[in-house]
Amino acid sequence: MARLPLVTAVAVVLVAGTTVVTATEPCDDFGECKVLIEINATDGDIGFHFLMDGDDLNSARINDPDGMKVFEDQAKGSLREQKLTETFVESAEPLCWADPDADPDDEIVTLEEFLDRWTAGTYTFTGMGDEGEKSEGETELTYALPAAPADVDFDGSVITWDAGDDLGNCASAAELDVLVMDGVLPQHPEDVDVAAWEIVLEPDVDDGDPTGSLKFTIRVPGNIAVKAVTVPADYLMSLPDDTPVKIEVGAIGVDDNATFSEEDGFCVNEVDGCDD
Repeated sequence: MARLPLVTAVAVVLVAGTTVVTATEPCDDFGECKVLIEINATDGDIGFHFLMDGDDLNSARINDPDGMKVFEDQAKGSLREQKLTETFVESAEPLCWADPDADPDDEIVTLEEFLDRWTAGTYTFTGMGDEGEKSEGETELTYALPAAPADVDFDGSVITWDAGDDLGNCASAAELDVLVMDGVLPQHPEDVDVAAWEIVLEPDVDDGDPTGSLKFTIRVPGNIAVKAVTVPADYLMSLPDDTPVKIEVGAIGVDDNATFSEEDGFCVNEVDGCDD
């Protein structure tokens, strides 16, 4: 546990931070751009995310490695006068497994089907300005998917977790072995390097409850020896008595693909106990 004091000090600095995509920067004519895959291993859903940051654009477009247009946006009216700059978009995140508690009409997109939909390779970003000025940039989508963090826990002051070997409800370790053998994945997620761990503690309260905005977020290096973060005492003291909280830990790969695991049922500043 010798490294915990260093991690704690960083946590105090970043307590008000938010999730940040580490984009390709610069991205040719764009300030930055990125495409990535994000998996919620606990809920069992998967999505395609992208970021672009240009100057004074009227329109923007993304083409996949096959030259097919996958996104287009055009400013109109007042927005055309104001211009487009940074755009961060998350696709819908369909289930990747047959969740027995889900609506039977919900779409299911397995991991293999998702990868077939989103081709790995070079994604091209194009933007147009007032006088026909054209901005172009490129970034890469890879199938290097980090394994889901395992054994996420919270003892009231310290969040702990372990490196995992699967993608939770999206794919077991054995299923991933098959995808690697079949050439669908370039490597098993347990062998994908983790560039950073993202840890979030947030009140598990009803929508509209102002306590829900009091989140603790931090990123720590992927190679830390002890996978543990101490939550600052002053942050915990800012929460009301009997606040239910949940923990989310994300493994962020070197290509920004991310896999998150969640755990709930924790109670902070317990007096009478948190409602189930």
